[in-house]
Amino acid sequence: MLILTCPNCGIAADETELSPGGQAHLKRFGPGSDDSDFEGYLFLRDNPRGVHFERWRHAMGCGKWFHAARCTVTNEVFATYSAQTSEPPQDVLDRITARRPDWQS
Repeated sequence: MLILTCPNCGIAADETELSPGGQAHLKRFGPGSDDSDFEGYLFLRDNPRGVHFERWRHAMGCGKWFHAARCTVTNEVFATYSAQTSEPPQDVLDRITARRPDWQS
């Protein structure tokens, strides 16, 4: 079972209390962008085997969105952090590389 700690309210919630939101840290293109940029934003997502950054919503709790860094193979959770970040924080990247020295972002 996947258990993530919501960084907003501090509750450790299992996956039945959460709603997945897909890949985190997507780049949105503004007005004047072409159709291929919009298509990429809307439909093209990474689906890696290993470390992945995801969006989650604490649906049955505080209702707020947050990001999680986890391994898609083992469900090992490296960290959860605020959804207001545009990139994974350096301490999260350091924690991942400490556990997975061969990983590269």
